Amino acid sequence: MAGIPEHEDKLGDVLLQVQQDLRLLKCNIEKINANDKCATLDIQALDNAIGRTQSSIRKHAEDYLKAVNTQQLVLPTIEDLPKQTVKTHKWKPSLESLPDVHSQRKTFHGALPIGKVKHPRNISGPVEILQDTEAKGKRFLNLPDDDLEPAVQASLLCMSVQHKIMSLNPRKNLYTSKRESDSISDKESKWQMDSESSCVRKPREGHPVWTSSSTHSKASESMDQWDMQATTSFITKGSQKRSVEVSVSTTKYPFTIMKGQIDPMERDFSHFKHSFSVCWSSVVDALEALNKLLRDFAVPLAKVNGERLVELCLKSDCGWRKTPSAAVLFSVLENQEEVLGLVSRPGQRYRGERGTETAAICIQSCWRRYLARTAYMCHCRRRWAVQVISLSWAMHAQRCHVKRALQARRFSQLENYRSRAQHLAANWKHIRSSKRTIIHIPSLGYSKRQRLNTRRYDILQNIQISRLCDVRDENVEVIYICPMHLGEDILQCYTSLQKCNGADSRTSQASSCNRRFIILTPEAVDHFPTHNMCLSTLLKYSPRTLKRIKHLIQGKQAYIVGRVGHLDDLAVADELDVPILGPEPAVSQLHSTKSGGRRIFSVAGVDVPPGQGDVYSLDQLYETLAELMTLNIHMQRWLFKINLQRGGCDTAFCDVCHLSCYNWALQRYRRYGPDLWSSKWVQESVLPRYLDDIPEWLAHYAQPAKTSSFLNWSSFLKTFLRQGGVVEAHPPSASVTYLTVDILLEPSGEVTMLSCGDQLHGSCFPDAVGSTVPQTSVHPETLHSICMRVAQACQQHFVGYISVGLATFVDHSTMEQKVWAFNLDIVYSDQLAMTQMLLMTTGGTLNWHTGCLEVPVKGKCFEQQAAAEHPVVTRYAVIGIHLFHSNLSMLYHNVFLKVCKVHGIEFNKKQKQGTVFALYDTSERCSIGMITISEDLQGALVTFAQNLSVIHQEISSSKKQGETNFKELIRTVEDVLQMIIQNKNQLKDKPAA
Repeated sequence: MAGIPEHEDKLGDVLLQVQQDLRLLKCNIEKINANDKCATLDIQALDNAIGRTQSSIRKHAEDYLKAVNTQQLVLPTIEDLPKQTVKTHKWKPSLESLPDVHSQRKTFHGALPIGKVKHPRNISGPVEILQDTEAKGKRFLNLPDDDLEPAVQASLLCMSVQHKIMSLNPRKNLYTSKRESDSISDKESKWQMDSESSCVRKPREGHPVWTSSSTHSKASESMDQWDMQATTSFITKGSQKRSVEVSVSTTKYPFTIMKGQIDPMERDFSHFKHSFSVCWSSVVDALEALNKLLRDFAVPLAKVNGERLVELCLKSDCGWRKTPSAAVLFSVLENQEEVLGLVSRPGQRYRGERGTETAAICIQSCWRRYLARTAYMCHCRRRWAVQVISLSWAMHAQRCHVKRALQARRFSQLENYRSRAQHLAANWKHIRSSKRTIIHIPSLGYSKRQRLNTRRYDILQNIQISRLCDVRDENVEVIYICPMHLGEDILQCYTSLQKCNGADSRTSQASSCNRRFIILTPEAVDHFPTHNMCLSTLLKYSPRTLKRIKHLIQGKQAYIVGRVGHLDDLAVADELDVPILGPEPAVSQLHSTKSGGRRIFSVAGVDVPPGQGDVYSLDQLYETLAELMTLNIHMQRWLFKINLQRGGCDTAFCDVCHLSCYNWALQRYRRYGPDLWSSKWVQESVLPRYLDDIPEWLAHYAQPAKTSSFLNWSSFLKTFLRQGGVVEAHPPSASVTYLTVDILLEPSGEVTMLSCGDQLHGSCFPDAVGSTVPQTSVHPETLHSICMRVAQACQQHFVGYISVGLATFVDHSTMEQKVWAFNLDIVYSDQLAMTQMLLMTTGGTLNWHTGCLEVPVKGKCFEQQAAAEHPVVTRYAVIGIHLFHSNLSMLYHNVFLKVCKVHGIEFNKKQKQGTVFALYDTSERCSIGMITISEDLQGALVTFAQNLSVIHQEISSSKKQGETNFKELIRTVEDVLQMIIQNKNQLKDKPAA
């Protein structure tokens, strides 16, 4: 064994050279097999022969290394130290840093990778055990796991490798100088620091470094190329610190790589290879990966730090199982900054080895990606379209199903309504004369557009709260559905009002009135406060209120009295199983329009204004207006009314005096005379002129009657053409009186006139804010005849409450009074509700034959006349329905009534005259109703005007007048008073003449 050290260099070189030649031979055989597919070659036999040769040589090499490792290291003799020129450095690590190898032996073995361990070798001296493992036909140094064995330091492993190299290469000239020993200690400390920060990579199997080319598939090349591109930025950023450290450090084993090739005969590389021959199998893979990387990026010159390369290889557990990243490979270069600057250039990869092929692969990959993504996006769009179509179809099918279910339900409700209406008509006389319950639902079933555009919609529906006064009939109980929550002050006001029934308050009738009416508010009012739903809809979605109504009417005769018809009226009636005293909603909407009213009046044979209904287009409007103006050339104003609008906001007007051709047409009329003017050949000369001038005339001079609803003619015209309307002539007189008659078409076929009054208008003539009851403008017989004809025409289509609007004036051509029917509403009107309150307060009745309000009055000696009937006197009343003042909200209702009482505004129960107020709401308190009762009409009007003036003065100041219609109504009352005075003077002058 003593001779082994002398020949160890030669023997080691021979063994390494043989291993490299065998590996090169195997690689060449694989190339031949890959390139020439037609040649017949027993690859398996050659592979087995090469394997056996490698195994035999490996065995001899291991025997040689075993003999070397078991050699005893000879320490130098202790002589005169100053005389020694050569020092043998001993391995003397710090005791604090050395781990307890014996206590951790079991753990150290457990940390080894899974594999077959062969030939354990012991190195004499304080060196840790290293194990030799075989993986994929190659030999690697298998190191313990850093995570499981934290005590093993990278410096200790490096020292172990150096100690093994010293035992194999005992060259005194390499390790004797003090400078070299100092550099070794510096390297140990440097390796120890780098081992904690460097990332550990495992190399993969490769070919010898000095081979000119290697066989790879195109797919692997493209993957490597993509990996290089993806990590270029990371290389530039992540390796800056490491490059600085490498450039500063010095190494004993530098060598260069020229254009990705290593010259095996180069002195530096030979020295590096010879120095690390023991672990060369691990270094080969790293060198191959580095060479390939440099060739790919066409790096002309790279300086490699051999020590760092060996350190990088030894940090791997089981060898390079995959190609290390470019950042790790570039970290072993001394000129790392220059190489990274070159590699980071755009397109540098395509200047290297197989760059053209890589560029083609990249372009093809991008194009295939574009095609694939385009196809995928098209597929996604189609899939989204399929989902949308399927979802839309499912929703359409669901809507159709729900629609059919609703139609079936509404059809069932309509059939039930008709059957109950037949039962009501058959038993009406019995129901009318017996105890019954009336369910009042003052619902305004307008369209959604109208409801959303109407302010204070809930107050508008509650204006008919005076329907409670139906309890003046002893056989009637009232269930009033209120669209809002009422305060105690309003409830107390109407409770006290029930005691004034024209009878003695000590009677049982007066004391039981407050027990025969109930006010219910649907709970849905709280859930839909801003939706402006009609009252029937709110009641439909209020199950608790419906349940209570069912309990109240159980076992009693009951029916519903609505207002403006709505489909939900049928739903509520079907839920309560009670009939409705009124027409079907569809019939009501058809005949309540302006055009429908004209058709009813035409069937009834009553006089109507010259006009035309069912106008839906602009051309039809112009043609109709031209024909009407030609036929009725003396009409000075023409009215345009929208079919479905109500409340005075449905009318616009235009005066003929502004028409440019009117004077010319009037001259032609005077030329031909009234007889010839009716012939068509005369009118044909005027019609074209009218048609040319009417569009400009309407655009400049037509205006809405109520500007709060429509700002100008264009906005009015859009609604007019969308809903349809009527063109009518205004009565040709400066003094026109409008009156309203309320009629009940009973199911039994009888007709009853319930109320009649002359209208009081506010700022515009269609907007009626009150009336005088009874009417005094038309003779009672004439009025009764007109109403009966209209009622008979209506009975052919429906039953219930109707309100007929009439206009009376004196025709100056004949000096006769004319009455035109111009409006028909199939509703329970506001005037009728206030009339019920008037009759409740006075205890009187309306005599339609005489046209008087007859009120019983107590005598002076009530004890003597207890059995006799009370004397009947005549009273007149002025009813204010829509009185509005914004300053009224500053006073609570009880305070307001006390203020009025202080000024003498109250009702005298004994004389049955005075003032009665109707309160509508508790929250805003801006709208009220007022009734003034007096012995004559003039006195009632004066009282009404004085009350308005006093109230306005009490709640207003000079700086805060507020928004009100009191002033316009006072002016209207004054005009009526002047007319009454003029008529009285004319009557006085006639007998004198």
